[in-house]
Amino acid sequence: MPPVEPIKIAVLPGDGIGIEVIQAAIPIFEALSIPVILKYGDIGWEYWKKEGTAIPTRTWQLISSSDTVLLGAITSKPQREAKKELSSTLRKKNLYYVSPIIQLRQGLDLYANIRPCFSLKEETKPFNLCIIRENTEGLYSGFDYFPLPETIQALLKENPHWQAIPAHEISCALRLQSKSGLKRLFNFAFQHAAQTGLNKVTLADKPNVLRESGEFARKIFETTAKKYPQIHAEILNVDAVALWLIRSPEKFGVIVAENMFGDILSDVGAGIMGGLGFAPSANIGLKGSYFEPVHGSGPGIKKNCANPSAMFLTISMLLNHFGYSAQAKKIINAVMQVIKEKRFITYDLGGQSSTLDMANAIIECCSQPAQCSDSSLLTIKPDYPPKEALNEQFTTTEVIQQLKNFNSAEISDALDACGIEGALLNIKPLTRGMKIAGPAYTIQYLPREKKEAVFQNAANYIDKVPEHSVILIDSNGQNDCTVWGDILTQTAMRNHIEGTVVHGAVRDIESIQATNYPIFCTGVYMRSGKNRVYKANEQCPLSINGVTINPDDIIFADDNGVLVIPKYSILEVWSKVQTIKLTEDRIKAAINSGSTLEQARKDYRYDQPWLGIGKDKDK
Repeated sequence: MPPVEPIKIAVLPGDGIGIEVIQAAIPIFEALSIPVILKYGDIGWEYWKKEGTAIPTRTWQLISSSDTVLLGAITSKPQREAKKELSSTLRKKNLYYVSPIIQLRQGLDLYANIRPCFSLKEETKPFNLCIIRENTEGLYSGFDYFPLPETIQALLKENPHWQAIPAHEISCALRLQSKSGLKRLFNFAFQHAAQTGLNKVTLADKPNVLRESGEFARKIFETTAKKYPQIHAEILNVDAVALWLIRSPEKFGVIVAENMFGDILSDVGAGIMGGLGFAPSANIGLKGSYFEPVHGSGPGIKKNCANPSAMFLTISMLLNHFGYSAQAKKIINAVMQVIKEKRFITYDLGGQSSTLDMANAIIECCSQPAQCSDSSLLTIKPDYPPKEALNEQFTTTEVIQQLKNFNSAEISDALDACGIEGALLNIKPLTRGMKIAGPAYTIQYLPREKKEAVFQNAANYIDKVPEHSVILIDSNGQNDCTVWGDILTQTAMRNHIEGTVVHGAVRDIESIQATNYPIFCTGVYMRSGKNRVYKANEQCPLSINGVTINPDDIIFADDNGVLVIPKYSILEVWSKVQTIKLTEDRIKAAINSGSTLEQARKDYRYDQPWLGIGKDKDK
């Protein structure tokens, strides 16, 4: 759901082609009517040379007052070159250069780097995966030594091989991994997989060589994986992952790795996409974010020749992060269409267009969505049908009310006819005779490893749920503690909530049933979930038994069970369920008139009831 206020974006063009691609892509916000406040800041090599810091204090102040950061590209050089390019006055201060990328990630604690990797060209076999890289630890922690500190020299004296090498001929970098850092990374990777329908998480590491640190990470990964039984988890050597990324990228879902391994794999992923000119990224933490294309500043690229696609796809990720999923999808489709048409493409794609020419073509395509092809990439669902199409005859609310004239068996057949898996297994009505339909308001709970001493008030979300919504809670199917009871039921009734679906247990059964408030759940239990589980996410995509539920998808539930109707398919499902009901009524009428079941099914095409073909139709 988009924010009420405009997004405050700190725009940091940086160096080289970063300046060009940002200037070329920024008009997309206006073209898509996205409410933003753009404030430009200073970052990069020029500020290192002039001021002795790649991120001036004024830029940190701008970042702290913004919702997020959009970064162009950065020039980084080794320490020797960095010091040489300082002014003579600054050189005397013995300053130490630290990449502004590392400063941003560590300073803002942006621990997860997300790099989607997907097929852009029709001639390639479709693939859609994501590489999630740890951003703040690992071999890029900043503990890189030459000459060696005495403490490390003392450690090496215990090893016969290193004893024979003079200390002044040895350098060292430490791979630092903390339990808390790995836990939050692995939880993020599994949650991302669950939310996006990428139902496999692969840890790419080197445990056969890095035996202690590899085993340390492995145990934490395996413990985390147990919380997500619906997602396949595996551990592979990083070199094998690189090989299979090139050979069969479609085999992967989410790949998670420590800092350096993730950095290398991300560039392999960019290569199979078509090059760094297409690779976007997001850097996410608990309190902030920044977005940047993967490519560097391109000092060897001629002016106004860089491919702007990665910047547009990066803006797409930013918009999706802030709830503008439909607009994010338009950008993806526009990039694909411009590449497909080959009229305005840069030299790296075999064309002769400038950065501005290609950017303008992408922006124009976004402004004319009917001309752009559709594809499901970056796990962003297209917002079909357009709201204008719904408003021509029926609003979404009216269609939802019409669906209540049917039952879940009929709607399930319509979903099958659309090729959509929408059944949520093992969730049953608490009280029979209830039927609900409404847009989903999603909540995700996860178990706490250790019960907290202080109550966390996790259920206060209910005060924000819109009227007539269906609250959908994923508690991982956990039935030994509850996330719903009498107080929440009373609040939901006061707020005119349509009903509640819980992938988990509820309690206070007698009082809830007395209210006739509709609840669907996997079980009942007496024990509270207070401080045994915690609210991990709100209004986020969920994955329950392989079915993805996005906020505002339609939830339909009755005595037969619970269904999810993707919001972009509601008209198609409604159309098909009407025809299916008509076909089944015709078959029953034919049987009551003396026909055999076999003949009636044949006459009215029971094998494809959504077509509405039969005797009456043919006359």
